Amino acid sequence: TVIVASLATSWLMSGAAPRAVRETLSDKLIRMENQYGAHNYGPLPVVLSRGQGCFVWDVEGKRYFDFLSAYSAVNQGHSHPRIVSALIDQAKTLTLTSRAFYNDQLGEYASFITSFFGYDKVLPMNSGAEAAETAIKIARKWAYQKKGVNDNKAKIIMAENNFWGRTIAACSSSSDPVCFRDYGPFTPGFELVPYNDAGALKAAFELDPNVAAFYIEPIQGEAGVNVPDDG
Repeated sequence: TVIVASLATSWLMSGAAPRAVRETLSDKLIRMENQYGAHNYGPLPVVLSRGQGCFVWDVEGKRYFDFLSAYSAVNQGHSHPRIVSALIDQAKTLTLTSRAFYNDQLGEYASFITSFFGYDKVLPMNSGAEAAETAIKIARKWAYQKKGVNDNKAKIIMAENNFWGRTIAACSSSSDPVCFRDYGPFTPGFELVPYNDAGALKAAFELDPNVAAFYIEPIQGEAGVNVPDDG
């Protein structure tokens, strides 16, 4: 307070007006996003404009290591030449087909990926939340058709402090108030057990014949990188 008052006094005595702080391009873009965009996230105050490999640059030209890598979505690095080339070639050839048609890429991809990972079938998804929702649907359908669970009674067990998306089902299975507060009513059919507690999980399966599946992140990320005990 003393420093600010002294500066103001000196400006008044000299007759000079205080200089306005110049708005940087980053400041302007952050202000515009906050003004016109929905506040569903709290980004770091860095405005990125380009990337190459493991580096990204902000609009002022400052370079950073990209340790976040879009939460692993760009672990291969930014602007990887083989991926960029494949994207351009496909966009020039055929932009998109719905599943109403067959196309000349999906069959070959499915054959490769199932052979590579040792699975029988694959159902590609655009996002993690879609994949999780689909896994829950498959588990419930299996419970009804194979296990003999009564209609609308199937239950999915999840670990506390899980995070797998922002859909209503994801909010319904969350133990984090930030995720579920003000979003009810919630989707039924989820039960939580403590993470890294094999005894609690065993009891949940033994006590409830309606359990369809146990859905878990092997290593929890949103909750603070929780790693289970060996075994």
